[in-house]
Amino acid sequence: MIQRAATQKIKQLAKKFPAVGLLGPRQSGKTTLAKELFPKKPYISFENQDNVLLATKDPRAFLSQYKTGAIFDEIQRVPQLLSYMQGVIDEQPNKVGLFIITGSQNLLLLESISQTLAGRIAFIHLLPFSFKELEGSKHGKQSLNKLILNGGYPRLYDRKINPTDYYPNYLLTYVERDVRQIKNIANLGLFQRFLKICASRVGQEVNYTSISNDTGVDQKTIISWFGILEASFIAFRLQPFYNNLGKRLTQMPKLYFYDTGLCCSLLELETESHVNTHPLRGALFENLIILELLKTRFNNGQRGNLFYWRDRTGNEIDVLIDQSSQVIPIEIKTAATFSTDYLKGINYWKKINKVIKNSYVIYTGKSSAINDTNILNWKEIGLIKN
Repeated sequence: MIQRAATQKIKQLAKKFPAVGLLGPRQSGKTTLAKELFPKKPYISFENQDNVLLATKDPRAFLSQYKTGAIFDEIQRVPQLLSYMQGVIDEQPNKVGLFIITGSQNLLLLESISQTLAGRIAFIHLLPFSFKELEGSKHGKQSLNKLILNGGYPRLYDRKINPTDYYPNYLLTYVERDVRQIKNIANLGLFQRFLKICASRVGQEVNYTSISNDTGVDQKTIISWFGILEASFIAFRLQPFYNNLGKRLTQMPKLYFYDTGLCCSLLELETESHVNTHPLRGALFENLIILELLKTRFNNGQRGNLFYWRDRTGNEIDVLIDQSSQVIPIEIKTAATFSTDYLKGINYWKKINKVIKNSYVIYTGKSSAINDTNILNWKEIGLIKN
């Protein structure tokens, strides 16, 4: 079994909070990890309709069976249960690690839920395998193109499933079940078209009007559908960075997927050579690196405070890690041969920001250092202190 990087953080949180939530995409390994870390706790899956009916019909009676705690899997199917869990927790104010819940929808986007267990629950976002997690296994030696094509979903590696078999079925299940649960969409065919259009825009600024025109639905619906993608951990929008925090949400974000394998499937890429020659290979590589940075933060229980930066004259930085003490600029390039042009954005950033302790270029060539900027091969991404 591949060791998950979030293991230690989850154990720490379970010693401090009455409840711990593992949130992430369907089949990202949440259930497996919860069972492994808390083997003595009863396991209840709300994929089982009988459990849903029992918990919905009489939540107090249902919870009375688990006064010493339990693992509740896919809790988003019975969100009302969380308010009753609060009562059980408050009856045992000194008890920690009581409940472990998992969800394949981002419960933090649901205001009623976040308020219900405020101060009583700690959340960890568990995404599919990172390269750092795969590195210690037999899967760590796969090529860059293969890693982009395969993505990181555990079942694909555990069952040795070809990505061309795995992802179409994953997407079909996602659209048929999860999308309908979040929002009742009458025409699922249009939503599937929207997914493919999003994949073709990976790494680009989100133009809602353009996507609306290409999909054939109004802009308000497109914005609503982006909310579905984010709530179900399919894709996310990387916000632009501005020193004025209020302006971060007023400019166009960039679009990325929570798994490159899923994006490749939507782009109908079937082999490593398809990835290698595809015009979006650079964007897919950028997506992969941003995911690695994001997974590192999530596995440590941190917020995903990643941004990009671009000014009106064309100066840009692919990724900024916004820390309390500094902002770290990172450039991402697919070339195997280094060019000083890669430092253009970073040098400009250093010029307008006086305090820069660390800066990085991540590419597919050899590592070095130029003018205090660390030039890293993509496999050395773990050296970035984010």
